Amino acid sequence: MSDIDIRIKGRAGRITLTRPNALNALTYEMCLAIEDALDRWADDDAVALVVIDAEGPRAFCSGGDIAELYATGSQGNFAYGQKFWADEYRLNYEIFNYPKPFVSFLQGFTMGGGVGVGCHGSHRIVGESSQIAMPECGIGLVPDVGGSLMLALAEGRLGEYLGTTAARMNADDAIYAGFADTYIPELMWAELIELLENSGSPDAIATRAAKAPEGTLRGLRGQIDKLFAGESLGDILRMLRADESDFAAAALKQIERNSPLSMACTIEMIHRLRGPSLSMEKALDLEYRFTARAMEHADLLEGIRAAIIDKDRSPKWQFAGVNVPAAAVSKMLQPLGENALNLQKEA
Repeated sequence: MSDIDIRIKGRAGRITLTRPNALNALTYEMCLAIEDALDRWADDDAVALVVIDAEGPRAFCSGGDIAELYATGSQGNFAYGQKFWADEYRLNYEIFNYPKPFVSFLQGFTMGGGVGVGCHGSHRIVGESSQIAMPECGIGLVPDVGGSLMLALAEGRLGEYLGTTAARMNADDAIYAGFADTYIPELMWAELIELLENSGSPDAIATRAAKAPEGTLRGLRGQIDKLFAGESLGDILRMLRADESDFAAAALKQIERNSPLSMACTIEMIHRLRGPSLSMEKALDLEYRFTARAMEHADLLEGIRAAIIDKDRSPKWQFAGVNVPAAAVSKMLQPLGENALNLQKEA
């Protein structure tokens, strides 16, 4: 497959995303190919660990390939998207629970679907170009691919902030927020990957770890915890509008670009997940409740239209300029019954 290179090299199962001109955006076929490889390698004694990386300096993976979702959904075919998300989430779950070390190298943009394949493994490496984000609310979706789990686990109210503003994290920010583990200068990556392949052990990662240049999240934490502590999107908007700081103004500008329904559901999801019952299964199930309905009932088709079809950057969102009713949030996040997400692969 020209979009992805899957092979065994030395002691390592190797996955390389090879769509640099498309910022390594994930197609449905790429997801299935990764899952098939992981299934094979899980019980293969010749494979001691898995290493995933990507070609090109601009992106590890900029997200899912959403053009096909629009093409099918705009014709009233919602089943394609539902199957895409169900199968993608099954892959995210497998990576999260993989029985062998899973090492990812996250240069450039790692967003959306890229977070799903790059940020759930055991060893997540970032460098000086890394820019990680969950920008789904900007196209009428919610942070998914297990991203809601990390947002719920993030310190304080970082989850609400990152999920609603789609703020980009550099290497230090990503480590602080729990999306990455280790900073290693990118000039050292090729040699490190060769060591991993030859040794079959992730031990060399720790010996090359360095201190990342300081990001912005640590310094903003106090303001984030204060201004994003509301129980709903409406609460957060009121606090931001009443605050005269530059931070509040910048956050408002980011939020006002995004789908109100998506942001309201994102906040509700994070609040439901946070606590002792948090699990990847629960996060993916909640995400799928929204995404399975997103084309028919939410703003997804309009968001994709404005972003990549007409490219007018002027989406007509539901509930624009008004508070999102609690009933609308409940409708998007209610259980799917017999159509609920199934994380077991069909024989």
